[in-house]
Amino acid sequence: MAEEQMVTFSLGSEEFGVDIMKVQEIIRIPPITRVPKARSYIEGVINLRGNVIPIVNLRSRFGMLAAEETDLSRIVVLQIDGRVFGIRVDSVTEVLWLDSEAIEPPPPIALGMDSNYIRGVGKIGERLLILLKLDQLISGDGMNEQIA
Repeated sequence: MAEEQMVTFSLGSEEFGVDIMKVQEIIRIPPITRVPKARSYIEGVINLRGNVIPIVNLRSRFGMLAAEETDLSRIVVLQIDGRVFGIRVDSVTEVLWLDSEAIEPPPPIALGMDSNYIRGVGKIGERLLILLKLDQLISGDGMNEQIA
């Protein structure tokens, strides 16, 4: 029985999960420098120990309403195919193991967001965890050029 280790985080009332092997680190939100003419979901860039990395606002990317930053807000720094970028989330929930048999394919009507970003839905008791396709998150509509 295969298991996957996930980092889970929340955006509003929804809970999402990403493969822990793609997570470089989780940080508090530092000052973010806006970048002129960047896509609307690119919030700006940060200086992470001398490296400038773009920050994606997942609420904006998924068409959700904006929310104020709280003490729980975090940036999850990810590394996908050698590219490092951060995603802004409302809070990081936990790290957990998810049995691969508990993962269902994404529903045809994908919870109000583009199903191209959803790898599946994990069931943890009564909780549902939306598993993201991180490669799709950065490959669509020119974002690769924005974070290259």
